[in-house]
Amino acid sequence: MTTGRIELGPTGRTVAANVKRLRGERGLTLRALSAALKESGRPLSADALNKIENGAVGTEPGKGGEPKPVRRVDVDDLMALAVALEVPVITLLVPESVRGSVELTGAGEVPGHLAWRWAQARVPLRSPEGADEEARRRQLAMYLMTATPDGVGWDQTTHEGQRAALQVFKNWADEGGGADGPGVD
Repeated sequence: MTTGRIELGPTGRTVAANVKRLRGERGLTLRALSAALKESGRPLSADALNKIENGAVGTEPGKGGEPKPVRRVDVDDLMALAVALEVPVITLLVPESVRGSVELTGAGEVPGHLAWRWAQARVPLRSPEGADEEARRRQLAMYLMTATPDGVGWDQTTHEGQRAALQVFKNWADEGGGADGPGVD
C-alpha cells in the first residue's frame, strides 16, 4: 500500500523560514548547525538542513520551478533545532512578525498578536461565540490550568488570566464549592 506525500503546511513553512533566518543571524553555516545538532544527539546532515530551509527547485509542476520544501521537521528535530539555535520552540513555530494576521495549521488566519500569546500559553486561541464575561473567565482559567505545566506558578500567566482564575474560584467558593472544583459549563 502506498500513501500520498504529506504536503508541508503553513507551520512547516514558517519553521523552515525561521530556521534559515535564525541560522543566518547567528552566522552559522549549514555544516556548523549540523555539527551542533550532531553534538546534541540529534544529527541532521547539512543536506537535510538545506532541504528543510530551501526545498528542491523545479519539483512542483506548473509553478515555474519554485522551491518546494522536501524535508519535514518532526517534533524531535524541532526541539533540537530550538536548542541549537538558542531560542524557545515557539520562536520557530510562529512567524517572525506577528503584525497583521498569520496562518496557523489547523486554525487558518488569526491575528498575529493572538497567535503569539496563544503559543506562549497566555490566552486561548478561540473564545466561545456569544459567551458572557463569566463564561470567558471560566474558559481562560481552565485554559491556563491545563496549558501551564505542573510546577509553574501563576506568575507565568497574564494579570488578566490571574484575575479570571481568582474570580472563577471566588464564585465557586461563594456557591458552596464542590468536590470536583469549579465547573466549566
